[in-house]
Amino acid sequence: MRKRMLSLMMAGAMVLSMAACGSQKAGSGAGTEPAKEAAADASESAKEETSKPAAAAAAASDDKIYKIGVLQLVQHAALDAANEGFIAALDDAGIKYEVDQQNASGEQANCQTIAEKLVNDGNDLILAIATTAAQAVAGVTTDIPIILTAVTDPAESGLVAENSVPGGNVTGTSDLTPVKEQMELLKQLIPDVQTVGILYCSAESNSQIQAQMAKDALDEMGIGYIEKTVSESNYIQATVESMIGKVDVIYTPTDNMIAAGMATVGMIAEENKIPVICGESGMVQAGGLATYGVDYYELGYMAGEQAAAILVNGKNPADMPIEYLPADKCELTVNKEFAAAVGVDISSLK
Repeated sequence: MRKRMLSLMMAGAMVLSMAACGSQKAGSGAGTEPAKEAAADASESAKEETSKPAAAAAAASDDKIYKIGVLQLVQHAALDAANEGFIAALDDAGIKYEVDQQNASGEQANCQTIAEKLVNDGNDLILAIATTAAQAVAGVTTDIPIILTAVTDPAESGLVAENSVPGGNVTGTSDLTPVKEQMELLKQLIPDVQTVGILYCSAESNSQIQAQMAKDALDEMGIGYIEKTVSESNYIQATVESMIGKVDVIYTPTDNMIAAGMATVGMIAEENKIPVICGESGMVQAGGLATYGVDYYELGYMAGEQAAAILVNGKNPADMPIEYLPADKCELTVNKEFAAAVGVDISSLK
């Protein structure tokens, strides 16, 4: 009997030890006891400090751990920054969460498979980064709130009824770039330009919209252009090489396939002294000349604030307009080394 009691005591000690060593969930905002105490303190101080956001105070007092799925189309600087901004906004709101980060590696079939997984896993909210990812998720659920980001025109892409009143379970932030201003930047840097090569992926509606905006702007400016599209990443090199001797400048919008292959574009362009005006800063840094574009971290942060409003404050995506980055958040980015390599004078830029 004494041996049996000793065995039971040892078993109980093991159970307690295992409970104490339970792992904290990846991405969980405040899963430990000290964090709970800190959150409680923050909630109390929020009553006294009117400068703290109401949403953050509400989230800090909410013990629920939210399940959030993330589907990112492909890994490159802009989409990575949007992802980081989204997570930062959740952390700043004091939300406790578990995040399932998934990347489709640029494959549409992968998007579909991952979207179905995230829905079947019963996530409370799903973040879709880029148009193809958003279309995949929206196609498999009308119940789970979906926040999209890095999508140029959600309505044109069939993701919402109207950008001002989405009307369903999808809302988010648009990365509509100042294309006209980008064309003006192109003209400023290459004043004698005659022909622009517009390079983008034919499968991305995001890019088709921007390409048309670029053509409209170039028409107004009296500058000629040719379109060159790719359907797969392994066609990028041959397509860029086909423009040698035919264009004075290459313009590529915020195209995910081209962004992922920007090192190849930049290498060929630099060797042949062809300036490249890009849709966003990450592309410039990877092998372009310049851009005037959106800050994707800020874009993702705005999307994270929308997610917090839905999860904590019960906002309905149907009533939340698609948001756009304010003009003062757009940024001029110049690659000085590339400029020197292709012989472009950037001294006129502020």
